[in-house]
Amino acid sequence: MPKHNVASSIFNAVLPIVLIAATISCAAASHPVPESPLWLTFQGASGPGSGKHIVLIAADQEYRSEQSMPMLAKILATRHGFNCTVLFSVNDKGEADPTMKTRGQGNNVTHNIPGLEYLEKADLMILFSRMITLPDDQIKHVIDYLDSGKPIIGIRTANHGFLHNFPYEINGAKVRFGDDVLGGAFRGHHGNWHADSTRGILVEAAKDHPILRGVEDIWGPSDVYRTYPKDGSLPAGCQALVYGQPLLGRNHDDGVNKEKEPLPVAWTKTWTGSTGKTARVFHVTMGSAKDYQSAGLRRLTINAAYWCLKMEQQIAATSSVEYVGEYKPLASGFQYDKLKVVPRKPAEYK
Repeated sequence: MPKHNVASSIFNAVLPIVLIAATISCAAASHPVPESPLWLTFQGASGPGSGKHIVLIAADQEYRSEQSMPMLAKILATRHGFNCTVLFSVNDKGEADPTMKTRGQGNNVTHNIPGLEYLEKADLMILFSRMITLPDDQIKHVIDYLDSGKPIIGIRTANHGFLHNFPYEINGAKVRFGDDVLGGAFRGHHGNWHADSTRGILVEAAKDHPILRGVEDIWGPSDVYRTYPKDGSLPAGCQALVYGQPLLGRNHDDGVNKEKEPLPVAWTKTWTGSTGKTARVFHVTMGSAKDYQSAGLRRLTINAAYWCLKMEQQIAATSSVEYVGEYKPLASGFQYDKLKVVPRKPAEYK
């Protein structure tokens, strides 16, 4: 047989195998979570995050996480390449419902966050919950994640994110999600609730931390939380990155409230679960949907995702944190009728 015929035969024999391998490779690179009307999935484009999966959980009633978490997911997927899944607290109609009451309001509500089982396929969890009470089978997925050694980002009310059903102990001691996992729990509004705003101050001693790379001008209309007792400090092992200075009003250029000292609003730490596996943790107590109109806060949070995943060498000060599509968040608060906050199908936040 002539040599060119042999080569042609080999090529024709190998080509289907190459095509099959390419198909398998594409399938492997596909999103790890199936589509559903109960949650959102965003396929990662090309970028440093290719092959990594981030699960973002929107389950608060005050700060419009149902708007901010899809916005962050779209940036992380489109600008940085991460596969992202956004889970919501939904009502009986399958609607993302920030108007649902909590058990602290004197009822026996149990919340529902479909898709928490996919935390098993997550490389990073970004949690924005507030006083959520989950059924046993759902909270188990959260606890299993905390034992996995995989990283955690907690945003604002995540430090009081679970209520009445957090059955997690290590060596017989009850785990407090805020204080123990995130490094601080909500102990009151240090700023004036819904009456002032916060200017972020980068910690000079942490200026070279990769999470602060390219971060400038953090400001938001939410107030500063107190997360440790007065005359106290962040727990050992926490590294403060940003302090929050309460301002005298709700505008970017308002003056400093000199009667209120700045307190930490963003820090890092580690968490070791019951299996002995240690995870990186980032907690930021700013984070209302309107706070995230600050490019500085968006960059801080996106940089933190890289750091949590031990990808800090790939944090670029000039990477894009611009919106993908329109972002017009509603104001924070519980006056749902006045604020035009209503339950919506998850697909409406796509």
